[in-house]
Amino acid sequence: MEGKNFAIIGVAGYIAERHLKAIKDTNNNLVASLDKFDSVGKIDSYFPSSDFFTEYERFDRHIDKLKRKGTKIDYVSICSPNYLHDSHIRFALRQGADAICEKPLVLNPWNVNALEEIEKETGRNVYNVLQLRLHPSIIALKQKIENGPKDKIYDVDLAYITSRGNWYFTSWKGSEEKSGGVATNIGVHFYDMLSWIFGSVKQNIVNVSEKNKAAGYLELERARVRWFLSVDYNDIPKLVKEKGQRTYRSITVGDEEIEFSGGFTDLHTETYKNILNGKGFGLDHAKNAIEIVHNIRNKKPIGLYGDYHPFCKENG
Repeated sequence: MEGKNFAIIGVAGYIAERHLKAIKDTNNNLVASLDKFDSVGKIDSYFPSSDFFTEYERFDRHIDKLKRKGTKIDYVSICSPNYLHDSHIRFALRQGADAICEKPLVLNPWNVNALEEIEKETGRNVYNVLQLRLHPSIIALKQKIENGPKDKIYDVDLAYITSRGNWYFTSWKGSEEKSGGVATNIGVHFYDMLSWIFGSVKQNIVNVSEKNKAAGYLELERARVRWFLSVDYNDIPKLVKEKGQRTYRSITVGDEEIEFSGGFTDLHTETYKNILNGKGFGLDHAKNAIEIVHNIRNKKPIGLYGDYHPFCKENG
């Protein structure tokens, strides 16, 4: 068999198909996958002969057996619920594989430190899927800031509203303990992108923190960021609703809107190409955003004071 051997944990999830496609697009093999849900017919379009398990113990035994017979797993792709990422990354490293993990890598900053130790012990690597860093519009923005005046502080507004129905709050995503809450679950890659472009955090204020939305003010070295994140359809601007859309995404830097609604489809494949070429985003890249979302989760919201996102007022 040519190519590298992969296993996937959480293959029934929404994002897993992008990983299946990326493994296929990079000419590698899916040896086995795991999910407690068995609605995984999508595997047939990519790797029909790969093995599938609904029980972790059997999956673990199978991977171990393969290793003893000489079929080593090179990478484990992790698409499981957020609170399980830490455990599943450890599984991958113990098996002698590198881990490719969806965002958020882990829920707490100290989890990153523990994984660094296990990386050293095993000699394997943990890679984070930070696909926004590979988006052409975001790369162009980073270059523009780097080439602009060094002392300029930018005003940034970020709004991301992705409507979710009642199922969301019944699922693991609705539990702060399991998902990290709305800012972590739908916002972590935005905080990563912002700190990647505008530098480290100077101030982190939370104005609103509810089950279905969060908003705050983030001061970075080179930006003042007002952010608003929501899974509530009612927060969608009227004009967007009238077009029948259930998602709204906007980032403005000064007076300029950064257009990045398109161009997402193949970013997982680009992520995989980078990792396979030894250029993936490791644990050190994940730290900033994990620190930001951890602090947001644990801060007491101050309400509508200071410099908050205008959507707070419109929808509050």
